[in-house]
Amino acid sequence: MIPEPPPKVITRLRDGRIHAYVVGAGVGVGVGVGVGVGVGVYGTLEPAARFQPRDGDEVVASVVRQDLGRVVYTTLNGVVCLTGAGDLVWSSDFEPHSDVRHGHRPGCALSLDGRTVWVYRPDAMAGRGGGDQWVVHDAESGVVLARWELETVGHGAFHHVHPVDGSIYLDVGEGQDGSVILRGTGGADSEPEFVTYPWSDRCLIDLAPSGQQFMTVDHGQADVAFHGHPNGDVLFTLPVEAFGYGPEEVFVEWGGGYLTEHTAIVTLGGESQDEEEWFRYHVVDVRTGTLSGEFTVEASNPYELVPLGDGSWLTGGPGGDPIRWSRTP
Repeated sequence: MIPEPPPKVITRLRDGRIHAYVVGAGVGVGVGVGVGVGVGVYGTLEPAARFQPRDGDEVVASVVRQDLGRVVYTTLNGVVCLTGAGDLVWSSDFEPHSDVRHGHRPGCALSLDGRTVWVYRPDAMAGRGGGDQWVVHDAESGVVLARWELETVGHGAFHHVHPVDGSIYLDVGEGQDGSVILRGTGGADSEPEFVTYPWSDRCLIDLAPSGQQFMTVDHGQADVAFHGHPNGDVLFTLPVEAFGYGPEEVFVEWGGGYLTEHTAIVTLGGESQDEEEWFRYHVVDVRTGTLSGEFTVEASNPYELVPLGDGSWLTGGPGGDPIRWSRTP
């Protein structure tokens, strides 16, 4: 039996401040109503904490500690850690300073135990004269514990923290050149180790709630695949044709994820005869690799849906706060 994971802390940038939302069983939720048949809504998430960045800082990515006591965020030229009161804990500048405004978005993540901060630096696109870096900082002091010089020229990257062993996955997007998936282990008490998976054409979408597998989509959007953790061996692949569409007209979106341990949502998109874009969600049983029907969600774009792995999911709300939904019997 899979133990219930601790609540997740997600962040959104609103009105110049970082809002932190706690997502767990029955927490962080306002009043909601049932919507549709077979779908219920927990309600609009209420911010559990708000953080004010330093004056002049333009936040690119952010993460908040589990106890809501600290926030870490990146700008185009550095990483910053603040207390809830806005006091500076530490900061680290990316040298040399870059005047490039677009095409590079540094990212950050906190380790599972909260003791290290992992920072992706797209230095090549920032014009810093070197390649990209993945840097591990001590979360309390900001001291650099490890630095990995990457062979990527990325615009940005997404971190995924393994829910059990604490390893960190990194998906580096290189635009038209593809996507590179890496994984780091270790941290505060041991020398970090890094590995690169042998693909340059797969985008990491999500990790299963147990961490036993992960989901990727072909960079060319021709298929979705599910892999074993940590070796990355392919468990099964579903091309566009498996969903009943032709690959010339329909593609797999770089979205979706694990709705539960045994089900994943795969998003397909295309264009109607009137040249209007459309997208649909399909449920896959990841134990058997078979389809389990379509999944109806009210969303404005294919990336608005964020599955949480516990049977619930998020969409955007009219006021900017996420709405948490759940299937009902």
